[in-house]
Amino acid sequence: MVVADLHAHTTVSDGTLTLGTLPAAARAAGVEVVAVTDHDRFHPGLNAPVTDLAGITVVRGIELRVDAGFEEVDLLGYGLEETEALRAECERLQRNRIERGRRIVECVETETDVDLSLEPRVGLGRPHIARAIAESEAPYDFEGAFEHLIGDDRPCYVGRDVTPLDEGIDLLSDACAVVGLAHPFRYDDPDAALALCERLDAVERFYPYGDRGTDDPGRVEAIAAEHDLLLTGGSDAHGEELGAAGLDRSGWERVERRLSEGRA
Repeated sequence: MVVADLHAHTTVSDGTLTLGTLPAAARAAGVEVVAVTDHDRFHPGLNAPVTDLAGITVVRGIELRVDAGFEEVDLLGYGLEETEALRAECERLQRNRIERGRRIVECVETETDVDLSLEPRVGLGRPHIARAIAESEAPYDFEGAFEHLIGDDRPCYVGRDVTPLDEGIDLLSDACAVVGLAHPFRYDDPDAALALCERLDAVERFYPYGDRGTDDPGRVEAIAAEHDLLLTGGSDAHGEELGAAGLDRSGWERVERRLSEGRA
């Protein structure tokens, strides 16, 4: 039974959850713990590494994309305490998101001859733009917007700045009690991604979209044992539903102990 969903997004990045709706969503899923891990941004409404929100334990976290050389990968930081360096990097990345969003919106409006009525802003991501496309007069739903317009290598795709790997690990290690690799088998080169784990504290073992033929949970567990890593997990929720994946009670207790050590 999932008691801890350690990968969820809010309206601070590209999710629909808010701190106001999160407790009810957690209770509906039978989840007791939720980690808020917004993209390249930590939630300004959370002011402690771990807090109680209407009876739900909320872990302040972040999902930071880094350039590992062979490809871009995502790191998850848990038990975050703000540092000046991490704040500065997040602000730099958000300025880039605003400019990137502006360019994508302009391209889509030119390509489709529709007005998306979407102002570039902090936290803007492609899912926001895809939703705006789906709600416009353009002939695309959410998935079609990615497939035909804004997905990788599509005509309106614009890349974004990401943090170099070494800098990202250092920034998160200074700010977070636990730093882990997110969804290792989502990458084009899972072997290279998993090799990064020797520099981290954790690896995400449980997530709900294991559609690659290369998925090998046993290998993740073996690497975790080899490097004494915590196993984490979560639904990667971008909507209102939590608990699609995560940790059982014993798994959460192991993470909780590490978070407590980090806050001591």
